Amino acid sequence: MDHATTDLCIPVNIPSNLTDPAPVERWNPPLTGVLDLCIARDGTWYHEGRIIRREALVHLFARVLRREEDGHHYLVTPVEKWRIRVELAPFRAVRLDIEGCGRNQSLHFTTNLGDTVTVDSAHPLQVEYPVPGGEPVPLLLVRGRLQALLTRAAFLELATLGEAREDGHFGVWSRGCFFSLGRLDDSD
Repeated sequence: MDHATTDLCIPVNIPSNLTDPAPVERWNPPLTGVLDLCIARDGTWYHEGRIIRREALVHLFARVLRREEDGHHYLVTPVEKWRIRVELAPFRAVRLDIEGCGRNQSLHFTTNLGDTVTVDSAHPLQVEYPVPGGEPVPLLLVRGRLQALLTRAAFLELATLGEAREDGHFGVWSRGCFFSLGRLDDSD
């Protein structure tokens, strides 16, 4: 057996009760290195250029995922910390459920990994426009500094709930907070 290999040794059968995120914010091991693992913009996870097809493995990695103040993403355990690459956001918000209406409504998103997040002051929704007049980049804070990119379908459904405000912002309400989806005027 070659002991010099750097292959990941992950158990194939992961207990189904390991669905909650690990307490990664409490763990502070030194940087172990950089892992050839990438989360693409569409939410697909790759290791060494190949798609990770085991859903349980993706869920395991997501449990120990953390984004730090430096903007980089890491897989963290009590004794190891591996930097990985994330193209935009590690999760996708794929489904929107609406409870109530207007100022009293609550917006609940489900991610591609099954997490449910309610848009509120602790889990804000922000929409960035990297190119003026270009495609919006709607992001939802899931936990810690980890975000989910809304799918086009979820964002379009969200936009149907929007209302215009006198200050020129168009947006939605959730849990008593207004979240802007953008401006309606043509000013720069």
